[in-house]
Amino acid sequence: MSLPKLFLHIHTTYSDGKNSINQIVKTAIKLGLDYICITDHFSNSWKSKIIPTLNNLDKIERYLEEISHCQAYILKKNRKLNLFKGVEIDISSSENYIINNIHPNKFDLILFEYLENLEGIAFIKNIIETWKRDRRNSNKFPLLGLAHFDPSFFTLGGFDVLLGFLKQYNIIIEFNSSYPRFYSRKYETFFNKLEKNNIMVSIGCDSHHISNLKDVEGAFRAIKYYNLEDNLKNLINSLEMRKN
Repeated sequence: MSLPKLFLHIHTTYSDGKNSINQIVKTAIKLGLDYICITDHFSNSWKSKIIPTLNNLDKIERYLEEISHCQAYILKKNRKLNLFKGVEIDISSSENYIINNIHPNKFDLILFEYLENLEGIAFIKNIIETWKRDRRNSNKFPLLGLAHFDPSFFTLGGFDVLLGFLKQYNIIIEFNSSYPRFYSRKYETFFNKLEKNNIMVSIGCDSHHISNLKDVEGAFRAIKYYNLEDNLKNLINSLEMRKN
């Protein structure tokens, strides 16, 4: 089985990207991509003072509606591209802000960025458990992942806690072509544990321009080097299930 082309971390003009969702979709079709996910920033931390974000419910609704329109366009044109709705949550944001503004049942993929310690794991777990207690989310819960995750924060301790967290909530580890240092051979033990525990992996490059949509080869090479192709295939199967 040849691996399909996927890119699950893309920013648009709804946050700090340079292109519209429509422009991204048309470029992805031209490049022959199979799966993409729009994942604009959500934050009320320091980041929200520097870049635009999905900072209110009305803006989030417009964002999701525009993705829906593009999904309809793809279907009408009978293209092979699969487009998913995502968001990238800065976990430096306040817990209430996340819970009050992000309704997980409206998304296919939620990425958490800046996980750097055990306190961050506890914070994300509390968010997820709060979401799961809401009956509105019982019929459709998104895939969850860690954006541009840096293993170095857990090399001196906490790998077992991290692994337990990944397994408990089926958390995806993103391989991001913009951060090749995160896939150094010095983290081989961590990646071996991902393989053995069937932790799903994904591909992105934190794209902010349509020219970046082809920048996935570095991530593919790292996944193949660490024998994580089956972990990637498991993610693809999960994406296929979300289409139905």
